[in-house]
Amino acid sequence: MIITVIVWSVEESEFQSMVHIEVRGAYVDFPVFDAKTRSLKKQVLGKVGGAIGTGAKAPIIEALRDITLSLAEGDRVALVGHNGAGKSTLLRLLSGIYEPTRGTARVEGKVAPVFDLGVGMDPEGSGYENILIRGLFLGMSRQAMRKRADDIAEFTELGDYLHLPLRTYSAGMRVRLALGVVTTIDPEILILDEGLGAVDAAFIAKARGRMVDLVHRSGLLMFASHSDELLRELCTTAIWMDEGRIRLHGPVREVLAAYQGRD
Repeated sequence: MIITVIVWSVEESEFQSMVHIEVRGAYVDFPVFDAKTRSLKKQVLGKVGGAIGTGAKAPIIEALRDITLSLAEGDRVALVGHNGAGKSTLLRLLSGIYEPTRGTARVEGKVAPVFDLGVGMDPEGSGYENILIRGLFLGMSRQAMRKRADDIAEFTELGDYLHLPLRTYSAGMRVRLALGVVTTIDPEILILDEGLGAVDAAFIAKARGRMVDLVHRSGLLMFASHSDELLRELCTTAIWMDEGRIRLHGPVREVLAAYQGRD
């Protein structure tokens, strides 16, 4: 079986293709090593057919199991499920960070993955420097980020702190800065894993309008969140992940109702 992960960018393609995600029978497996499975004795016995304990090979966790999914431009997909259900793994598969162990995952379009609002920031750099760094990390140009810097600064309400190193910021201040940058990008495919817990409720209310505008600018949205209200507002369909599988895929209100009423 040939396993392929293809992440296409409109800028790199010879043809202007529509934004599209196609996943067929995809699995993502992770081996679990412990002191026994890492030992030289186990490695030697494993190679010659011996076994220690229940088997010579490291146990495998199937983080994703038999995922089949087709999404097109205009889709706004909520992703729900308990911790460990496979939501983050699926987001990373669609972003090209993970490759399927089996099956295929094809993504056409420029992907902006937002899993951790603090990723792509330098603790020694100033707030203004991190506006540029974070924007470059998300695929924006230097020129584009320089044009957006004043708007981001005003939105964050950080004032003179923007001249100080990021390491002097509180967790909430860091999220303000990162959220200010994220909501200015222009993604074809937005892969969003909510991480706003450190921010006060008043600022989240202020940021909601920018979040809605960001979603409207994106060609396709995949949004994992524990806020049912936000998912209902921003998404039209939903996927319920359970034990690495898609348990239900349908209209967002129906899926959320089923998920909330689970045993």
